[in-house]
Amino acid sequence: MADTADPRRALGEYGERLAERYLTDLGLTVVDRNWRCARGELDLVVRDGDCLVFCEVKTRRTERFGSAVEAVHPRKAARLRRLASAWLQEHQVHPARIRIDVIGILRPAEGRAVVRHLQGVEA
Repeated sequence: MADTADPRRALGEYGERLAERYLTDLGLTVVDRNWRCARGELDLVVRDGDCLVFCEVKTRRTERFGSAVEAVHPRKAARLRRLASAWLQEHQVHPARIRIDVIGILRPAEGRAVVRHLQGVEA
């Protein structure tokens, strides 16, 4: 449940719910959500056939300071790879393939949210 006292947190939770629905509508299966460890957090872990996908979700109200997907720079992508490795080790899972995706959501004050999905972000 969103914490209405913190608008940024509520926006982030909205974006994660929208991203989850978007991915399941594409036929992917959610494996884990908001997994945390000492190194950080993975927003979504989903299965796409034989591929395990680790998704970073970024939600913004405007693109004044760049798009949501631009917030995932090479250093952040490398951190996501380390988190994915920690998740795999903790869960003792050995998928045929893994992938890092970024889902950017633009949630303007008026109108519908826009979802942008980048697959296979390089670290």
